[in-house]
Amino acid sequence: MAYQDIPKPIRSGIVVVDPERGTPQRIIVLQFNPDTLERSIAPQAAGSGGDAGGGGSGGDRNEALRLKGPADESWKFTAEIDSTDQFEIAAPDGIHPQLATLEMLVQPTTAQLREAVRLGRRGTIEISPIETPLTLFTWGSKRVLPVRLTELSVNESAFDVHLNPIRASLSIGMKVLSVSDLPAGHRGADLYMAHLAQKERLAGAARSGRLGDLGLGRGL
Repeated sequence: MAYQDIPKPIRSGIVVVDPERGTPQRIIVLQFNPDTLERSIAPQAAGSGGDAGGGGSGGDRNEALRLKGPADESWKFTAEIDSTDQFEIAAPDGIHPQLATLEMLVQPTTAQLREAVRLGRRGTIEISPIETPLTLFTWGSKRVLPVRLTELSVNESAFDVHLNPIRASLSIGMKVLSVSDLPAGHRGADLYMAHLAQKERLAGAARSGRLGDLGLGRGL
């Protein structure tokens, strides 16, 4: 196989989307795909606490197999940024632009802050919290999901002569936004449903085991 025939690896990244129009406002391609992904999935059980073995109300027993909604899912990974790996790209500010782009995912804009101040000076009794654009995390075509960043920890480890950072490691935590978090009809809710449907298709493609494999040849 010739070198040019080797498939180019797909990159992971973050897409900032206008929730009304569905158009991408900014596409952040991670320089390196993270080596590991840490995912936590916690079911939304209908009961308010399980029976610890000492008895419980009949209502709790009736709710044991029920779910209130989609599982609470969170992702965590480490991203690396290194300008020395991209000599062909001019970087007079080091990796300040890349860091600022990620940091603005959890910051309001100056225009939004000024508007909040203006409303406050006009005597507006209740000022709605600032709404951020819809953020999508992409990990290949089978994982495109709406998220909210819950953690962004930056470790800068190298600097140029002007003290611009040129290498950094970022710990990024995200909460997957489901239909329990977003209003009906929101574009993010539709994208979550598409993500969940993808899981269902993949689960359906998995080969089912046999009771005999579990030592239960005579049945349950």
